Amino acid sequence: MDYKQELITTIHDFGCNLEFLEERLVELSQESPTAVLIPALYEELERPALTQIRDHLKECAFIKTVVVCLYADTVEQYSTAVQFFSLLPQQTFVIWENGQRVTHLLENLRARGLDLLSLRGKGRAVWLGLGLATLQAGAIALHDADIITYDRSYPLKLLFPLLEKEFGIAFNKAYYARIGSYPRSLNGRVVRLFVTPLLTALTELFGYQKYLRYLSSFRYPLSGEFAMTSDLALNTRIPGNWGLEIGFLAEVYRSVAEKRIAQIDLGIFDHKHQQVGASSQEGLRKMCRDILRSVLRTLTETEKVVVSRDHIHALRVKFRREAQDYTRQYFVDARFNNLQYDRHQEEVITELFEEVISDAGELYFSDPAGAQIPDWTRALAVTPDLREQLQDAVKADMEEVKAINILTQEHLPV
Repeated sequence: MDYKQELITTIHDFGCNLEFLEERLVELSQESPTAVLIPALYEELERPALTQIRDHLKECAFIKTVVVCLYADTVEQYSTAVQFFSLLPQQTFVIWENGQRVTHLLENLRARGLDLLSLRGKGRAVWLGLGLATLQAGAIALHDADIITYDRSYPLKLLFPLLEKEFGIAFNKAYYARIGSYPRSLNGRVVRLFVTPLLTALTELFGYQKYLRYLSSFRYPLSGEFAMTSDLALNTRIPGNWGLEIGFLAEVYRSVAEKRIAQIDLGIFDHKHQQVGASSQEGLRKMCRDILRSVLRTLTETEKVVVSRDHIHALRVKFRREAQDYTRQYFVDARFNNLQYDRHQEEVITELFEEVISDAGELYFSDPAGAQIPDWTRALAVTPDLREQLQDAVKADMEEVKAINILTQEHLPV
C-alpha cells in the first residue's frame, strides 16, 4: 500500500466512499458554491470526449456553475456550442473567447495599458474563465475538454478538499496513471521523459532548492486538472505559453503555504495525444521548451539561482544520463504489467527533448520574464467592474444565438 506523503499533502484513493463524499459535497456546496471551468477549442465538440464530460456533469449536483471558454471561428460554431451545453442543468456560461463582445472588452483593457490580445491560447482562456467563475463560486475546478476517461468522480475529488474546511486546502491538483487502452501502453511522455529527468538533473546541478523539491513532490506536475479557491484564482498570474501547468505551480508556490496545497489520485486517466513535433516550435518539443524556460525563471525569481550558459551545457549532459536511466526503469515497469513499450523509441524521444534544452536556455537569456498574464486583481484595478462586463457580454452572446436558433426553427418547413 502506498502511504507516501510529500512536501505537499498527497490524498490517496484507498477505496474512498464516493457516495458519502458526494452527499457531503452537495451539502457543503449549499454554503460554498462551486464551479467547473473548461477551456476548449470548437474542434473538441466534434470528438466523443466532450460529450462524455457533459453527460457526467449533468449528474453532478455539487456543481452549481459551469463555465466553458471557447475559441470558435464563426457564430455558427459558437451557436452549436451553446446548444451543446444547454443540456446541462447547472447555470452555464459559454464564453466566446475571440467573439466581438469579448474582444471589445480586451481592446478597452489594452487601451488602458493591459494587453491580453497578444496572448492567445489556453492561458488567456483560463484567465477569462476564472474571472467569470469567481463571480459565481468560492471554489473552482478546472479541467481540459479532451479527457477520454472522464467521470463525475473527477470534479468531486478535485473540489471536496477545498470545501471541507477542516482540511485547510486552497489548491488541489490531480495526479494519475496515464495508461493508454489501444494498445495498453505508458503515456504521459513529457512528464516521464522530460520533466522527471529534468528535475533530477537540475537538483544535481544546483543542489537542494526548495522549489525543485516542491515540483518533484507532484506526481503528475503537468496535469491540466486542478481546483482552487476563488481568492487564489483572482491573485494568480497565468502563464501565456505552453508552460501553463508548470507555470501555474510556480504561482501557487509564490502565493500559498505548502500545508494548503494538495494533490489527489484520479486513478487511470487518459486524453488525446499530441505529436512530438519537428522542432522546438511545435508539439511536445515546444511544450518542453516552455516548461524549462518557466522553471529557470522561477529558480531565479524565488530561489535567487543565477543561470549561465555553462549551466545549460552541463544540464544537457546530466539530463541525457538521467533520462536514459529512467527509460530503463519504465521498461521494467511496463514489461511487468504487460504494457507495450518501445525502449528504443523512448530514447529517441528523450534525445529530441534534450535538444530543446539549448533553445529554452537561449529564450530564457533573451527574455527572462517570459509571457505572463497579470492577475485579476491588477485588471480590476484598471477596470473595477470588468468581471461584470464580461458576464454581461457572455449573456448577450448566448441570448443572441439562442434567438437566432429559435427563428431558424420557426422558419423550417413542417
